[in-house]
Amino acid sequence: MDVEAEFEDYLAMLSGRLGHADRVEPFGDYCRGLMLPGERKSVEPMAARVAPRRVRSKHQSLHHFVAEASWSDAGLLDAVRDYVVPVLRKGEGRWSWIVDDTGFPKKGRHSVGVGRQYCGQLGKQDNCQVAVSVSLANASGSLPIAYRLYLPKEWAEDAERRQKAGVPEEVVFATKGEIALLQIEQALAAGVPRAVVLADAAYGNESAFREQLQRWGLRYCVAVHSTTSVWAPGHQGLPPEPYGGRGRPPKRLRVSQTHKPLSVVALASALAPSAWRQLSWREGTNSPLSGRFAVLRVRPAHRDTKRSEPQPECWLLIEWPKQQTEPIKYWLSNLAPNTPKRELITLAKQRWRIERDYQELKQELGLGHYEGRGWRGFHHHASLCIAAYGFLMVQRLLTEGRAKKNFIVRLKAPPLPRGFRPRGSPARSAS
Repeated sequence: MDVEAEFEDYLAMLSGRLGHADRVEPFGDYCRGLMLPGERKSVEPMAARVAPRRVRSKHQSLHHFVAEASWSDAGLLDAVRDYVVPVLRKGEGRWSWIVDDTGFPKKGRHSVGVGRQYCGQLGKQDNCQVAVSVSLANASGSLPIAYRLYLPKEWAEDAERRQKAGVPEEVVFATKGEIALLQIEQALAAGVPRAVVLADAAYGNESAFREQLQRWGLRYCVAVHSTTSVWAPGHQGLPPEPYGGRGRPPKRLRVSQTHKPLSVVALASALAPSAWRQLSWREGTNSPLSGRFAVLRVRPAHRDTKRSEPQPECWLLIEWPKQQTEPIKYWLSNLAPNTPKRELITLAKQRWRIERDYQELKQELGLGHYEGRGWRGFHHHASLCIAAYGFLMVQRLLTEGRAKKNFIVRLKAPPLPRGFRPRGSPARSAS
């Protein structure tokens, strides 16, 4: 069976999650539009690619399907996951759930969730939308399995803008970490294979985030800031003050001027040269990827003086290249004490896969090209992009020798109408 026939079978399988038969045709056309060549994957240029002789009617059909139809994003993503996971399961390496967020630069203030905030794509604060996701990954491949827009507080509390953008009533303000925890909780309830949770310091630095993962019995390996406080190996908070016979007996741990935790950067600076080793974590394009690391057992110390028991020991992983004046990365992990150091480093570095997910979802499948302003359309477009990406991932995994290459499936496109220019193109703007 050729790739186009396989893609049609894939669309037929997914269409059962749409709820109504009249959504099947625009669903297929939208997904085909995402997979066809073309710089812009917004509705009008996709309509021209899939139906060049009836662009206007197809535009209306696709717009209604993505912006207004009430099919379930979660249902579609579940079906995509069920399709990809059995193939991904045959791959190499330990499973991980990668938590991350991505930004989309935007002008104006009316697109849902837009505001001045940090945008990773620009590397600075700017006007943008930000979405939080969880990807399921191993060394062979990855797939986003949950995706939700972050709604800044000024949006969450603005009834007029919420109504215009169609934000559901049950959606209230939540931090990115809280959104990620909700996505992880939903994945657990759906029976997604348990895995080590990976995240950057925006999530890992929150002790509440790490502690909730611990309560759920999940392992994690998350980045933290250089200022994160820990107890050096073999140390912990002082026991409570002796009871003086009046009032309630003291229960909280103590610190003193001579007995207190250190920041992870201070601890790294105090380590002996013998604590550092050059270790590799995977094969690169031309040679193994390696770095200079220290790995030791510590206890997190955040808010210890509010606790009656010390926090459990965990791994502290530090990366400090010789040419740098201080370490460049820190991770905390509750993986088992007998975890090999190389495995710990390999897991910490596996978070790079989410970077490739977002790069290809944006560059190849138009994740950031949606031009509507509403909550439903934003999430529908993302779910359809992830559906197309799921098919692409399976094709990579099943095509021998292609999984590690920039392998993209391209469908054959009918010719565009003569003189057609999508809205916003340079040619049309100049006329």
